[in-house]
Amino acid sequence: MELTAEIAAFRAEAGDPGRLLGEFRRAVLLVPRSAGSVDSDGALMSAVSGGIRWFYAFTDEEAMARFAEARGEASREWPYLAILGARLVDAVVPEVDGPAGVAVNVADTDGSMMFPPVAGIVPDACAVDVETESAGVA
Repeated sequence: MELTAEIAAFRAEAGDPGRLLGEFRRAVLLVPRSAGSVDSDGALMSAVSGGIRWFYAFTDEEAMARFAEARGEASREWPYLAILGARLVDAVVPEVDGPAGVAVNVADTDGSMMFPPVAGIVPDACAVDVETESAGVA
């Protein structure tokens, strides 16, 4: 099953969290470049909410276009990076200063899904629900 179908099943309370996470990790996601630029630093578009940096990711160009429309920015070009969900959480999230997660298809009221910075989704060293060894030392 593809990621959008797993999201729909999960939102309908008929999905399996393990299958959802597996599809997320296998999915090729489209992540817009920050401010629509193709600058040399390659910044990815994100927003901070509740102290968490959320990377915007989309399952296809149509979902990203709905996001652009919702922002009133559909008339500009939206350069993006195509990246596996696994690479996004395993390689990009650890580079962020502070907690980070992924918001998939955020403009789709019934088809969006948040993948928060918790154990099992992001590496344990980046998870907000895992104590680090240094935190337990007095």
